[in-house]
Amino acid sequence: MEAADTLVEGFEAIRSLQRVSDQCVELLNARAAGVMLIDGGRSVSLAAGSRHEQVALDLLEAQQGGGPCLDSYGSGEPVPPVSLRVAHADARWPDFTERALRHDIVTTFAVPLRRREHLLGALNVFVPTLPDTTPADGVTAELHVAQALADAAALGLQNRGTYAQYRDLSGQLQYARRHRLPLDQVARAVIEGVEDDAELRRESGTSADGPA
Repeated sequence: MEAADTLVEGFEAIRSLQRVSDQCVELLNARAAGVMLIDGGRSVSLAAGSRHEQVALDLLEAQQGGGPCLDSYGSGEPVPPVSLRVAHADARWPDFTERALRHDIVTTFAVPLRRREHLLGALNVFVPTLPDTTPADGVTAELHVAQALADAAALGLQNRGTYAQYRDLSGQLQYARRHRLPLDQVARAVIEGVEDDAELRRESGTSADGPA
């Protein structure tokens, strides 16, 4: 249902990611959770669940110099649950771990937000209890749940992006039909990112009244 909701005009990506974070907190007994959208190795947007929202946002912002979100995004793999005290003692993510410990967060883990091979960011979970170290490979049930939620969120974001592209293309082609512009030139202009009507006419060599 979440993925289908992304196809309506009123869909807001951040609100959808906030709902995913809330589900994460509820299902995993976490204190907080949030999503970092990443492009080119840099954070471009943050979203946090409603429970302890400011804590989650603070911990996401603290990862600009390194943290579980960037590690998960960089590797394309989950960052298994890790004790923040151990990480801090090992000088792993020093800024992030120091701030997390001040918020009484004991454990954190992250999973990539991806659609097939396309990485969009990472989902980060903040837990007030020590990690379960039973699985030898570090893949816990919590990681599986978080990854399923992250995959659903990534599908929703991709659906929305594809829908927006087709909507824009449809609008440009309808404009072309009304003004008798060559459709192949309009389609090429749309692919190249031309969106302004006047610029579209210049690209097609036409006037506002039709072909010159």
